[in-house]
Amino acid sequence: MEFPRLETARLLLRQFALSDAADVQRLAGDRAIADTTLMIPHPYEDGMAEQWIGTHAPKFEAGEQMTLAMTLGEPGHLVGAVSLSIDARFDRAELGYWVGKHYWGRGYCTEASRAVVDWGFRELKLNRVFATHFKRNPASGRVMQKLGMTEEGCLRQHIKKWDRYDDLVIYGMTRSEWAGARPA
Repeated sequence: MEFPRLETARLLLRQFALSDAADVQRLAGDRAIADTTLMIPHPYEDGMAEQWIGTHAPKFEAGEQMTLAMTLGEPGHLVGAVSLSIDARFDRAELGYWVGKHYWGRGYCTEASRAVVDWGFRELKLNRVFATHFKRNPASGRVMQKLGMTEEGCLRQHIKKWDRYDDLVIYGMTRSEWAGARPA
């Protein structure tokens, strides 16, 4: 299977290229981005973006993860990333995303996530897609709600970021819920 190239009304979702590394470092390097995501470090040092981008193709080829650059159409101004971490044993995937701070509140994350979730159900034949967010980041939860996901619970002090325990709120959607929400 080839990396998908998905288009929405305003966005082009495409495979990351090494030429995106400087923009990744600039956007993901903002402390506010790292503060509300589990896996993004701060400071975001030189070489980290190239290393991260270099993991995408092997993980996709192994059927483990699909990570796409979230860009504003052509020529493809990078605004963030969206991914599915795939667990084929259970026909499920975890949705993940981040958007540069300058682009918050514009609906880009919801738009990109909807396209990726649709792709996962259609192309990967997933039975379930889920996502989590730090409880202290309700904007991320609103993205999940807009996708039609159902809040399933709160994992109290489930993760540790910068020596602080954080609660994670989990949302999910099954194939039947997704199919029922699609226009005929």
